[in-house]
Amino acid sequence: MDRIDDRSFMRIVVWVGVSFLLLPMVRADGPKAKHPNIVFILADDMGYGDLACQNPETKIPTPNLDRLADEGMRFTDSHSPSAVCSPTRYGILTGRYCWRTRLKRGVLWCWDKPLIKPNRLTVGRMLKDSGYQTACIGKWHLGWDWPLKKGKTINKKSSGESVDFTKPVGGGPTAVGFDYYFGDDVPNFPPYCYIENDRTLGSPTIMKPDSMYGIPGIMLKGWQLDAVMPAITKKAVAYIEGRAKDSKGKPFFLYFPLTAPHTPIAPAKEFQGKSRAGAYGDYVFQVDHTVGEVLGALKRTGVVDNTLVIFTSDNGSPGRDGTEMGGKTNSVRRYDHNPSRPWRGIKADAWDGGHRVPFLARWPGRIPAGRISDELICHVDFMATVAAIIGKKLPADAGEDSYNLLSVLEGKWLDKPLREAVVHHSSAGLFCVRQGKWKLILGLGPGGFSGPIRKPKPGEPMGQLYDLSTDPGEQNNLYDAHPQVVKKLTDLLEGYKKTGRSAPAR
Repeated sequence: MDRIDDRSFMRIVVWVGVSFLLLPMVRADGPKAKHPNIVFILADDMGYGDLACQNPETKIPTPNLDRLADEGMRFTDSHSPSAVCSPTRYGILTGRYCWRTRLKRGVLWCWDKPLIKPNRLTVGRMLKDSGYQTACIGKWHLGWDWPLKKGKTINKKSSGESVDFTKPVGGGPTAVGFDYYFGDDVPNFPPYCYIENDRTLGSPTIMKPDSMYGIPGIMLKGWQLDAVMPAITKKAVAYIEGRAKDSKGKPFFLYFPLTAPHTPIAPAKEFQGKSRAGAYGDYVFQVDHTVGEVLGALKRTGVVDNTLVIFTSDNGSPGRDGTEMGGKTNSVRRYDHNPSRPWRGIKADAWDGGHRVPFLARWPGRIPAGRISDELICHVDFMATVAAIIGKKLPADAGEDSYNLLSVLEGKWLDKPLREAVVHHSSAGLFCVRQGKWKLILGLGPGGFSGPIRKPKPGEPMGQLYDLSTDPGEQNNLYDAHPQVVKKLTDLLEGYKKTGRSAPAR
């Protein structure tokens, strides 16, 4: 081989150096990296302490969720924007606190109108407009425009016989950005039937028997409560398989809101007896199985490496044991299992047990595996995070309470908390504000299943202030001891209300 002289060697060095400097420019002009698929799995009424990876004393095996945590990032300070169902779902899809809407407390009820206004940008619509195939499979619980028979009316106490099931149902998922929907809306509300896109699958013609769990109302003949979770799981897996084979190569977004472990607590036969926490524990175990089915489908179809998977819950657990598919709140503790462990309170409460929930995220190559984060986050942050992932700039009138979590998910070091604060909201409409170690509840009582909002007794503080760094169980009320903190957080909340947003202005 000929020897390279010094001059030739220097020419090679210069050429390599210039090529290296030009490389980013060349790559910038080349094809863009494919946007990731996004799968958002939302459990219904699942507590922080149900997961084995978060509670060494759990009586429920959760191998698939534990594996998801090992392969991605687990958050210890993640919160739903509300301690109950409909408001949280609104917040996930819009990046906006639901207390800014007409729904100031509680949840939507049977036959209620849509909560998401037609002109409101949703995560589904944003991704659809950006070239994604979008689907919602499972529990909707954000209202519909039910078509009525001529001359008929409907209200929350109606059975549903005035609904014309031969016509399309408006205002649902396909009206707010989803290409496809399959689910049963709310498993304990009529109509007891499946809905696909904007049509019911069949027309409910009989009344639900009193012996079956749920609000009285119209039902499809042969309806089985324990068949719902298997049905939506099968649909979700089929959707992933279908999208993975899509010759157009479009990325997909699957919003998968489960119906479990919410009442009716109806574990399928193959899951019964698989936990040490009764029917409730068995239903949580079935949730874990469903997660495993989704993860298996992603791996089997070869899309796992370019898919962001998020698992969380819409609020804390009420802790029902599953007696007659329900049970009293906290009755599951008779099995020595605490779904809220180590936090105080349950679903619907202003205390952390009502809204501090599991949050797991996996994205191979982007999210560090096995990482645990104590960053304060909220479900409303999903919208701004997704926008950052796809390079979309949110308009000023969208995602008003949403913060971009992408830097946190990627494991980057932050010199200060990402969020200024998080606003919590109980079922009864009790506000609380969390900033750093301080948590202010603007009133007394949990404002949920554990008790109502109440007036202070003579000499009693007007609200509740807790230092979570020393008192994570929210036992020592410091409201009177730190008036400056109370004022600061109260003013912060009032500012969020007045300006219509809590995220930085865009």
